[in-house]
Amino acid sequence: MADWHRVAAEADLAENMPLGIRIGDLQVAVVKLEDGIFAVNDVCTHEYALLSDGYCEEGKLECPLHQACFDIRTGAALNEPAEVPVATYRVKVEGGEVFVEA
Repeated sequence: MADWHRVAAEADLAENMPLGIRIGDLQVAVVKLEDGIFAVNDVCTHEYALLSDGYCEEGKLECPLHQACFDIRTGAALNEPAEVPVATYRVKVEGGEVFVEA
């Protein structure tokens, strides 16, 4: 069973600016978009790089290493060289605090 982990204050998240966080050994990228806050595994599935070091625009999170893009809402790999999606995690906001289920 997964647990909810506080990862940030909602006020600390800027739109389209990925925030890399750790939950134990798990690396997660949290991104605030116009329509909500989303979380995906922070490690690119093509080659090791932190997606939170990349760029986010129009719901796409771009890997800083080889420019593979992932849909921040679904985790889907959108272009080569990535072919495998990244895991997604449920997010909730309570009392201005952001929680990720992992």
